[in-house]
Amino acid sequence: MAVELRDMCDRVRSDEDLWVLVLTGSGDVFCRGADPSLLRPMAPTGALHAPTPAGSIAAIEKPVVAALNGDAIDQGLELALACDIRVASRDGRFGLTQVAEGSMPWDGGTQRLPRLLGRGQAMEMILTSRKVEAEEALEIGLVNQVVEPGDVLRAAHETASTIARHGPVAARYLKEAVLQGLDGSLDQGLRLEADLNIILQSTDDRAEGISSFLKRGTPEYRGE
Repeated sequence: MAVELRDMCDRVRSDEDLWVLVLTGSGDVFCRGADPSLLRPMAPTGALHAPTPAGSIAAIEKPVVAALNGDAIDQGLELALACDIRVASRDGRFGLTQVAEGSMPWDGGTQRLPRLLGRGQAMEMILTSRKVEAEEALEIGLVNQVVEPGDVLRAAHETASTIARHGPVAARYLKEAVLQGLDGSLDQGLRLEADLNIILQSTDDRAEGISSFLKRGTPEYRGE
């Protein structure tokens, strides 16, 4: 499944007609993680050097919206953390509980959760293996929106549609500026923002945006 997800992410990255991705699970659960009994025998064989599912999602330059249609636990939450926006079901629970089994998150959870919530909040969640209910997840910024269980995919699609109506090239550059800026100093982030803005000015989409604004019309972006 991890290989299939990686291949899907590669197709998304290369498809110029796809501007936003919505990722969801089947049934009433987003993902509760992998069975530890299946993972342990794999570790000595070099599986840690294989592309990880969350890493494949995080490598997508386009905006990714997670439709969390239920629990996102352990690697399930790591998948969600690799997305840019998270829409959650009101009955969902979220947590990284691997330490309770003497293990630890291995698909980016120890890095992405502190960047999202701050060190103290993330350490408390991971070290106690506490599962957070949807309303608390919204309050602390773990998810962006909480809706009724049957409305998760619709709400995620509405968010994706809003993003897709905007300039796709600008959205990609914006995502790059935010994510790379978080990993560097403020000065480095500001320089990256300025550089990307200069590059953006030379795109057809930017010209279309200016033209439609002056004409008070609706821009027709092409992702170029």
